[in-house]
Amino acid sequence: MGKQIRIVMAQLNHWVGDTQGNVELIKQSIKQARDELKADIVMFAELALTGYPPEDLLFRPAYIKEVEQGLEQVVAAAQGITVIVGHPQQTNLGLFNAASVLQDKAVIATYHKHFLPNSQVFDEKRYFQPGSESCIINIKGVPFGVIICEDVWHADPVQQAKLSGASALLVINASPFSVDKVENRGALLKAQARSIELPIIYLNLVCGQDQLIFDGGSFAVDAQGEVVTQAPQFEEVLWPVDCVQADDGSVTMAPQEISEIPSLEACMYQALVLSVRDYFRKNHFTRALVGLSGGIDSALTLAIAADAIGAENIDAALMPSRYTRDISIETAKEQAQTMGVHLDEFSIEPTFEAFLETLNEHFSDEHPGVTEQNIQARCRGVLLMAISNKTGALLLTTGNKSEYAVGYATLYGDMAGGYAPLKDVYKTMVYRLAQYRNSIEPVIPQRVLDRPPSAELAHEQEDVDHLPPYAILDDILHRYIEQDLDAHAIIEAGFDAQTVHEVIAMIYKSEHKRRQAAPGPKVTAKAFGRDRRYPLTHAYIDK
Repeated sequence: MGKQIRIVMAQLNHWVGDTQGNVELIKQSIKQARDELKADIVMFAELALTGYPPEDLLFRPAYIKEVEQGLEQVVAAAQGITVIVGHPQQTNLGLFNAASVLQDKAVIATYHKHFLPNSQVFDEKRYFQPGSESCIINIKGVPFGVIICEDVWHADPVQQAKLSGASALLVINASPFSVDKVENRGALLKAQARSIELPIIYLNLVCGQDQLIFDGGSFAVDAQGEVVTQAPQFEEVLWPVDCVQADDGSVTMAPQEISEIPSLEACMYQALVLSVRDYFRKNHFTRALVGLSGGIDSALTLAIAADAIGAENIDAALMPSRYTRDISIETAKEQAQTMGVHLDEFSIEPTFEAFLETLNEHFSDEHPGVTEQNIQARCRGVLLMAISNKTGALLLTTGNKSEYAVGYATLYGDMAGGYAPLKDVYKTMVYRLAQYRNSIEPVIPQRVLDRPPSAELAHEQEDVDHLPPYAILDDILHRYIEQDLDAHAIIEAGFDAQTVHEVIAMIYKSEHKRRQAAPGPKVTAKAFGRDRRYPLTHAYIDK
């Protein structure tokens, strides 16, 4: 039998800026991988010592020094096992995104990331210098190539590692989640493995970090590009990969445990829950506040929050007005009771009347319209923020991507809050996620799913009074925002020309609102914020 090597992928939740916490997590995992799992190698994620992405913390010399001291502690713990750990490395040539290989309490090799992603959510060229050399380590006489994240998406570093003698590649990553990323990631790694005829062991980070979600799902493919083992998504785990070197020097991996890849809805829901959970615990919030309206968005937000931090840690507020229908009040109460969430009810009518009375003289010649509707939303926003300030509960904003895209949301009203779980979720997907959550346990009343969506800011108001049906709107938005198609291409695809131009105009007109929106998790290919950056002031018209 050839040489047997066990590699453990430490799929962990590293906290940005918590150097000592990350060090302790790494040291604990080294011990477990060595003593319990009997591993020869343990891999930790890209920039594991800092968490990913550390952003402008990297400009602070004191922080870099702290990370260097943290690395020294990890080096001291690296005994009886080979450790690969990601960290920033300051040299006289600049700062590098590095992976150091540790053995017997010493650094035996270091790899510097070659390709620095600098588009969409990534801006690594802002911080790092690119590397150029390969890194080959010998474990029990078997040569492994070490690579960092983006480099495995390019041919040169992969080919360079093979030409340098690697029999398999070890790749440490911080690869953010989006709905299409899992499939794309797998296809890429399979193709790369086939191109170099070498196995690839791919470790990914798992955590929520502000807008980004890292889904884990670490896996290994053999030299033929077949997946031989797959860790679960959205879970911290030490996942072993067993390799054997044959007499001809090649490395093989027998089929091992492969975790089931969840459905699209399950993936997205779990991603949102992880993002909310980590945002709360990493920012030291213990309670959430949700304005529960009886509509689908707040219903789904409440379910996500309850799954993230526990229903006992959530307060909900029902704030009816003169336009709120009985079904809204009834379904909101039903959901809160079903989920065991504390619900307070108070009418915004006295507050709304006070605003109208104060503004009566100024508005005397005007017919009630959007302004009066927005005042209602702002009454709710003021009251919710007051409760949040008084109790310390973080207010979760309930708006979705469709509404944010076209400005169907009120600044300082329903957009008020500290975190927006549905910010990158289209309205049609909101319904799908609600149905998915109910398939596990029915917590959202069916009437919420069945009734037409409405802001309930005017008599018998429905969303279709102001917007195209969401199935049409979301299709246009997806093509325009995520596929970057122009108006002509969308119209050519069969959409009504006037509707397309109206939607695009609303998107541009609403940019100032999105700039002031609460942060929220990225789950689509292109989210508002770091993914999509448009000027507030411009004269461009998409024809």
